[in-house]
Amino acid sequence: MEKLIINSYEEFESHLGQELGTSEWLEVTQERINLFADATNDHQWIHVDTERAQQESPYKSTIAHGYLTLSLLPFMWNQIIDVRNISMLVNYGMNDMRFGLPVITGSRICTKAILNSIQNLRGICKTEIHFVIEIEGERKPALDGYATFLYYFKK
Repeated sequence: MEKLIINSYEEFESHLGQELGTSEWLEVTQERINLFADATNDHQWIHVDTERAQQESPYKSTIAHGYLTLSLLPFMWNQIIDVRNISMLVNYGMNDMRFGLPVITGSRICTKAILNSIQNLRGICKTEIHFVIEIEGERKPALDGYATFLYYFKK
């Protein structure tokens, strides 16, 4: 998979309404889930207690934290696009996020991204990216929403 390379606002704008690409598949392992639980102090049994989850969970397995799934977005976004000639990138916001399906431990996820809108704000490139985090083999996504980024292109 080849990254989309963007060098200027005009190049970015030429992709308005288009799919920008898809990341590679990433397996969500129990180790990753446990590390996220430790980092966030969210040790709810549905995420970390594999034996209890096998017995009591409707999924018969632990599941990833929703925010773990979301936190993988920057990693997968970086596989899709390489915006060059910038001095800075700022995460500006998230909108209309919906968690569709839980990510069962051992599942593989990927991100698809579409350039929903783009604006030039006095030299700052504001993009709204519609992203969908898919689960391999599932029709419904794990997460669907909009991420807003500010790109500071060099003059």
